Amino acid sequence: MGCAGAALREGKIQMGITHFDVNWLAVILATVASMALGAAWYMILSRQWMAAAGITEDDIKSGSSVTPFVWATACQLVMAYFLALLTPVIMGDTTVYNAVLIGIHMWVGFIVTSMILNHRYQGKPWSLSVIDGGYLLGVVIVQGIVLGLLG
Repeated sequence: MGCAGAALREGKIQMGITHFDVNWLAVILATVASMALGAAWYMILSRQWMAAAGITEDDIKSGSSVTPFVWATACQLVMAYFLALLTPVIMGDTTVYNAVLIGIHMWVGFIVTSMILNHRYQGKPWSLSVIDGGYLLGVVIVQGIVLGLLG
């Protein structure tokens, strides 16, 4: 029956999901931690990312807006929320190992596959997929660590 089935047999899973029954402090801190990772990741890889994305410094300066950062924060909050919501349902408990494992599975099954699909249709280079995909893998790992530590 797999992990969820074993946890269900042991009585660890309630039937159904209580959508707002998550550790909101952990979700917010996981969002902040993954945003900090993004700041470091893209500062270190800024030249490579700009080249792969076909963006110049002038493009960035002329379009300087907080809008991408607002969207990034909102999206990462949603990612942290669903990681916090689904980890105990699938694994029976929220530990660092369980949350990171679920995050990696979500990355492989949904996040990186969707990104690669879009990048292939957009004709973007594989280097952009590697940079962005690596970052998103880091996001789910960092969020899993924070969520697991705060349970």
